[in-house]
Amino acid sequence: MTDTAPRPTLEAVAARAGVSRATVSRVVNGGDGVRDILVERVRKAVEELGYVPNQAARSLVTRRHDAIAVVVAEPETRVFADPFFALQLRGISKELTAHDNQLVLLLTEGRDDHARVGRYLAGGHVDGALVFSLHLDDPLPELIQRAGVPTVFGGRPGWSGDRHGVAYVDSDNRGGARDAVRHLVGLGRTRIAHITGALDQTSAVDRLDGYRDVMVDADRRLIAEADFTPAGGERAMRELLDRCPDVDAVFAANDLTAAGALRVLRESGRRVPDDVAVIGFDDMLPVAEQTDPPLTTVRQDIEEMGRLMARLLLRGPDQGTRREGVGGTSSSVVLPTTLVRRASA
Repeated sequence: MTDTAPRPTLEAVAARAGVSRATVSRVVNGGDGVRDILVERVRKAVEELGYVPNQAARSLVTRRHDAIAVVVAEPETRVFADPFFALQLRGISKELTAHDNQLVLLLTEGRDDHARVGRYLAGGHVDGALVFSLHLDDPLPELIQRAGVPTVFGGRPGWSGDRHGVAYVDSDNRGGARDAVRHLVGLGRTRIAHITGALDQTSAVDRLDGYRDVMVDADRRLIAEADFTPAGGERAMRELLDRCPDVDAVFAANDLTAAGALRVLRESGRRVPDDVAVIGFDDMLPVAEQTDPPLTTVRQDIEEMGRLMARLLLRGPDQGTRREGVGGTSSSVVLPTTLVRRASA
């Protein structure tokens, strides 16, 4: 074993800077009321000594932990397999890192995990929470409300009860779906099917509503329910071909679903886009550019959604985040979507 040098203390920094311990504490913890010349001397002493503040002690003074919980209401098998979550987490991480905050990732497999997350948030370990991929019957909103933790949600709230003042970030799912279906109509397609996402999530409901806005009199058999996964897309596409073999276009609720549908169409001998045109939703490049053929899709800026969630939480809803091209109130942001045309439609 080797001896390690003792950690520099607040007193050592005060002695090096020639100021009081209280002055060092105010500077280190970001307090006001210290002259610029003294601030500079303290910062120089901190650098020379390699002083690192004790986070536990600092939290007692500032009542802040510089840590944000990111709660994903999905099992780890889904989170680590779907690039959507990686993109959103990357956006969140970039924003938190820029503000010297740590990301604490919490996943939920079932009801026991919901209770665990609720206890953790109520325990005062973090300064706030970012929560996304909620399902309509999810108990997390109520648990978070009880914990009293500032929270921003990813996606339009869809749970019952009081939603006044709920802060959230979302994309224009309904408008993006309308654009996709209108594009298919413009191509002369008449038997346009929709493969939904998980209908216990508001994004899937909004995209289904957007499809119905355009296809007002659509055959109900042209709607097949899935779950935002490639396997779900495959299963739903087989159902559609069985009951509606004359389908000539498909709007899928996300790119992974579209990828599954493309595989089934290829296996069945259908040519894309000649026989069946296909459009997805998300524009996740690892998926959309690698399908055969490359996927026409509705782009939502997933990474930017993550950044805005973190920014809204760190700034507080009273400061707002409205900007040109973005809708929403001071506690909500709805990002626009765009149709990205490739070879599939």
